[in-house]
Amino acid sequence: MVDNRYATALVIACVLSILATVYLSVAIGTQHWYQYSSPTVRGEANVSELRSLYDEFMSGEFDEKTYSDTLFRLNGTVGLWWRCVLVPPSAHWNKEADAKRVLECRHFTLPEQFTPKYKEPGNHNSGEDMLRTYLWRCQFLLPLASLGLVVLAGLIGFCACLCRSLTPTLGIGVLHLLAGLCSLATVCCYLAGMDLLHRVSMLPDKVDGSLGWSLYLALISSPLHMMAAALLVWAARSHSQNYYRMTAYRVA
Repeated sequence: MVDNRYATALVIACVLSILATVYLSVAIGTQHWYQYSSPTVRGEANVSELRSLYDEFMSGEFDEKTYSDTLFRLNGTVGLWWRCVLVPPSAHWNKEADAKRVLECRHFTLPEQFTPKYKEPGNHNSGEDMLRTYLWRCQFLLPLASLGLVVLAGLIGFCACLCRSLTPTLGIGVLHLLAGLCSLATVCCYLAGMDLLHRVSMLPDKVDGSLGWSLYLALISSPLHMMAAALLVWAARSHSQNYYRMTAYRVA
């Protein structure tokens, strides 16, 4: 029989774990990790240049400098798997500046995720930037690892429920702790990678960058996983200590 305190702790831990997993999943699947605010397009020359950048962004080969410049100039947003720009409909590029805009997105393919980053974006002769390359790879692998750890913890917990045992609870708590650390490391890698990108690719004048809500969801998921881990570890240790006390009492 499980003490009410332990049962309550386990229920709260499950709720926190589900919330954290949902938040992290939404963050992975959306593009609002970092967003740029660009000035209004004015002048036929600027319109032609931006239209050319947009066409290259949507149909050209994958190139970090090309898509970065397009994001800078066209109110872009970029996430772990998506890059998007905010543009007027095709028929309104040369019309009023305040025409309604639409969001156009392209996803990062798996080979693109493993593409090396260069010290000078777009210049393959400048040498590979190992730090940016591995930060980029970590930022999309770590959240997948986090979700995998939570799924593994859930399977172990399901089996523990079928067996009516609290023995695996400590291990489930450790898995949640590792998942929380992976989520936190994802955000750190992403922020470090964006900072390094902005050092080698200067933002144009009057273009501002800011963090998006997807990044904050991923950041929130980390402490939620850690709180779930703390409750699970407490329940496991307390139940174990209580069990040994009862065993010793019965033996005596």
